[in-house]
Amino acid sequence: MSEQQTTGAANTVLGTGGLIFNEPLLWEKGKKGRMGMSVPQSDVPAATLDATLEGTEVDFPDLSEVDVVRHYTRLSQWNFGVDSGMYPLGSCTMKYNPKTNERQAATPAIALAHPMLEEGLSQGTLRLLYELQEFLATITGLDAVSLQPAAGAHGELTGMLIFHAYHEHKGHQRHKILIPDTAHGTNPASAALCGYKAVAVKSGPDGMLDPELVASLMDEDTAGIMLTNPNTLGLFEERVREIAEIVHAKGGLVYGDGANMNAVMGVMDAKKCGVDVLHLNLHKTFSTPHGGGGPGAGPVCVTKELEPFLPVPRAVRKGDSYQLEENLPLSVGRVHAFHGNFGVLVKAYSYILTMGAEGLKRASQLAVLNANYIKEQLKDVLHLPYDRPCMHECVFSDQNQQAEKISTLDMAKRLIDYGYHPPTIYFPLVVHGAMMIEPTESECKEDIDQFIATLRTIVQEAKEQPDLLHEAPQRTKVRRLDEVQAARCPCLVGLPSAEDK
Repeated sequence: MSEQQTTGAANTVLGTGGLIFNEPLLWEKGKKGRMGMSVPQSDVPAATLDATLEGTEVDFPDLSEVDVVRHYTRLSQWNFGVDSGMYPLGSCTMKYNPKTNERQAATPAIALAHPMLEEGLSQGTLRLLYELQEFLATITGLDAVSLQPAAGAHGELTGMLIFHAYHEHKGHQRHKILIPDTAHGTNPASAALCGYKAVAVKSGPDGMLDPELVASLMDEDTAGIMLTNPNTLGLFEERVREIAEIVHAKGGLVYGDGANMNAVMGVMDAKKCGVDVLHLNLHKTFSTPHGGGGPGAGPVCVTKELEPFLPVPRAVRKGDSYQLEENLPLSVGRVHAFHGNFGVLVKAYSYILTMGAEGLKRASQLAVLNANYIKEQLKDVLHLPYDRPCMHECVFSDQNQQAEKISTLDMAKRLIDYGYHPPTIYFPLVVHGAMMIEPTESECKEDIDQFIATLRTIVQEAKEQPDLLHEAPQRTKVRRLDEVQAARCPCLVGLPSAEDK
């Protein structure tokens, strides 16, 4: 891309000054006598308040309909999501969520189905659960699936519970787990919750694991290894089979963190790679909305040998009907109420049916293509620690900007002024000043080119006008916060009231 092309594209910025509404609390907006609806005369006898509430003034603001509509519309305009623009948040796979999936999940016959209905009245929903299990097993190459876990870390925990139950069944409980420095950050916590001591495995100079190092750490007291593949550097662990053989030879198991599955749908067979347990993030790879705390879904896929340890109940097919199987004596038990986050499962089911096998594979191919395109277009201006083909994400650092005292944080904040959500920064920890960019397959070339041009412009600003970056963002409702002060002195009780002041 020429300098003229770069500058021209960046001049058409997504972010503008625009109208930024201030919005008070509803209690500050309300005025006595306002009403947003007509309530019919009650024909139900009045009931007294609970004794604990008697004498307590109930403070509900009086608001008109337009007060309420404008309030929530203005608040929504403060948000940024994948429906607003590019969301290159590395390791999170913030792809577009097709609205048809929302429509299927909101279908009354599905959304209003009670989880305690008897099986004879739940054949449709049980079939949906069963078929989703089968789809995920086919996509991963593994044999059996539980849909219960509610998120990725919950899937990790379930996987570690299965490790623990397996070794206990074998009659020799183990106490350590190998975790590479390129694994997801929640892996050590999930293992620790099951009583395992995490043993760090350092990646090599190429960003990959060295099987010889794994062999030196793997012993009969080690339950196995937790691999993220592709790893958090966006690189595929090419020697995964060799590593799995080493672990298996010592009686251990291989856990696959499938949070980065968006790079390898229809390409990687986890079972052939030697993986025994794999979790999936449906709210990432299978395009169900996530963020703001949820909801998510983290199904766990396992080999035939580990199927008896899966959580119960599981949807199974017997003849022409679908049932919930609970009689699994070796099961780790229930890890979620009822059947997991059902609405999320419906959206993922809809997404898989819409895409089909070839569509899912094509999505991964385009995600990898987009990430490699960004890597190649920016590696002459941003430091690229590992200059090799990446998978779904690429990782840069701020090394080239150190002379101007510009950090990754400064560049990320400046991206906000240009109308982009910043990428993941300072992760993975093995790269100092990391900037992890994951465009997903959702973005077209024109939008990616604009993002590339914007980052190139920011790099140029770092050389010529570093103060712009130090003071960024400048166009937002809230300017840069004192993050050090916030970390050291967090406000845990809310804002002070007028009386406190």
